[in-house]
Parts: sequence; structure tokens; C-alpha cells
Amino acid sequence: MNILIVEDDFVSSKFMTKFLSKYGTCQTAGDGEQAVEMYKKAVENKQPYDLICMDILMPKMNGYETLEQIRKYEEEQGITRQHEAKVIMTSGMDTSTNAMKAFELGCVAYASKPIDIVQFDNLLQELQLI
Repeated sequence: MNILIVEDDFVSSKFMTKFLSKYGTCQTAGDGEQAVEMYKKAVENKQPYDLICMDILMPKMNGYETLEQIRKYEEEQGITRQHEAKVIMTSGMDTSTNAMKAFELGCVAYASKPIDIVQFDNLLQELQLI
């Protein structure tokens, strides 16, 4: 699996990389702008990300804006829903309002921080990623 972790917090980024590396190749982006560029480059190189784990609160471009840009690019490239990246939004903020907005923008799941690795594994299984 090709995985992009979008997280501005170094500790969270390292935790997610260590946890997800058993499932595939992990790359990290420290902000939304970098994530969009990395996503476009991966698609252009015919190695799109299967999974994107993205924090909501980030500098330059937040997770919502980043997700919006990624979905817009997928649409422009003719990438169907079936083949688009599965995006899991992560946040330590109140889940109800934030989760709803994230789902409206096209995420497939929402995980609250701190990440529970057993629940996250179950989520990856539900999404048929592992």
C-alpha cells in the first residue's frame, strides 16, 4: 500500500509512520500545500496513494482545504470514486462538527486523537485496505 501521512506535529507524524509502515510505504507531508503537490506527483508517476491520513489543523492549508484540493484534482484527472485515495481525517478536536464537514468533503473515515491502534486496524480492515 502507498500511504501519505499529512501531519504538522512531529511526534504524531512519527507515530503514524511507525504504525502504518507495516502495511506499506509511508511518506510524510508537514502541511496541506506539500501534501497536494506530493499527491499530484504520485498520480503523475502512476503510483497514487491508496491511503491518506491527514490532520485537520495544519499550517498553510488545513486538512479540509487539502482534501478539497485533492478531490478536485482527482475529478480533473478522471479518477473515479472507486479509484480515488481513501482519506482518513484525524484530529484531537470535537468530533461531531469536524467529522461531518470532513465527510462532506469526501473523507472515508474520521479518527480522533490520540489514535487507538486497535480501532485504527479495524478501520483499515473495514475499508479493505488490509
